[in-house]
Amino acid sequence: MSHILFAGINYWPELSGISPYTTGLAEYLANCGHRVTVITGFPHYPSWSVDPAYRGELRRKETIAGVEVIRRRHYVPSHQSVVGRGLYEVTFFAHGLLSRPDPPDVVIGVTPSLSGGALARIFAARWHVPYGLIVQDLMGRAAKQSGMAAGGLVAGGVSRLEAWTVGRARAVGVVSPSFVPYLRSLGVRSSRIVDLPNWNVRPAVAASAAETRERLGWGQNHIVLHAGNMGLKQGLEQVLEAARISAMSEPLIRFVLLGDGNQRAQLQRAATGLANVQFLPSQSDDDYAAALAAADVLLLCQRASVADMSLPSKLTSYCAAGRPIVAAVRGDGATYREIQRTGAALAVPAGDPEALLDAITCLRDDPAESARLGAAGASYAATALGSTEGLERGRKFVEGLLAPASPREPAR
Repeated sequence: MSHILFAGINYWPELSGISPYTTGLAEYLANCGHRVTVITGFPHYPSWSVDPAYRGELRRKETIAGVEVIRRRHYVPSHQSVVGRGLYEVTFFAHGLLSRPDPPDVVIGVTPSLSGGALARIFAARWHVPYGLIVQDLMGRAAKQSGMAAGGLVAGGVSRLEAWTVGRARAVGVVSPSFVPYLRSLGVRSSRIVDLPNWNVRPAVAASAAETRERLGWGQNHIVLHAGNMGLKQGLEQVLEAARISAMSEPLIRFVLLGDGNQRAQLQRAATGLANVQFLPSQSDDDYAAALAAADVLLLCQRASVADMSLPSKLTSYCAAGRPIVAAVRGDGATYREIQRTGAALAVPAGDPEALLDAITCLRDDPAESARLGAAGASYAATALGSTEGLERGRKFVEGLLAPASPREPAR
């Protein structure tokens, strides 16, 4: 039995974003007989406020599903800015260094938190053990593409820190092949990069679509649902503009924004007077999956500046729901290439609300095409996004780090 140490700022009970994948892999490894410890932050995503059950503490240690979880307090910005994000990273890194877990046999850092990667490298050096990284988002690219004020000014420095975190990693797992060119530019050899796609983490739907639509008050409206984080990189202002156009000509189309995020309050203010826009709070896993399955169209949205910084985690759940997807994304970006693989989406240019509305109405008026796209997504989820396969890939990645290093792999 090996002792595996994870370092990353997101973990259960956060239900969206990166947390379900880190949590799932940690618990799976524990079930396989390993001892697993996680150094993480206090639950705060996607609301960007600390979960009330964890407030008023500087640290907490708990055991969850066989995993030892060491939580360290850190700054949580109420809105995204370069200064706020910097404090978020630095405080978790500083407090994380104070953790004193038992010596591990291998360390796994989880990004997009730079501090997770940095802690992994330092912990590995402290105990003279190998470390690997699981890259869910690219932080250097995010600083430049997310739309955060002054993000472009610090992108170079973030990339240099990112290069340092991966510099001595024995292996780097990526959730999208689109991340590979950037990692190669940081000096990571192709032989150290491992394809590690995410899996579907949502449960099967128990409630019928009719029951869910009645519960949510959707009636006979044509429901266009965006579920998940409402942040800068989603660029959801274009959805509100599409709703304004639709209100004059297609009043039965309802745009539903489900979830939380640092832009939610601003979006709600901007939607004042739009009767065809509905905001819903974050849902339980069961209700989230039911809402996706009951919608007519699922919406994936990004700012026009977003190219290859991330891959939306919601895409796995969207495909599993078996509903058609409309994706407002860049045609040369990582997300566009991923949705092409699924065969489940109509793509329109990011930042073009009229094109977005045209795609929605085309699917409404063509039930056969809508059904074809939904079936393609369900098929892709069944064949490529199975949780067993995804967790097994993760297990092999982690256990592979425990093997002796190749003598031909030079030290960096």
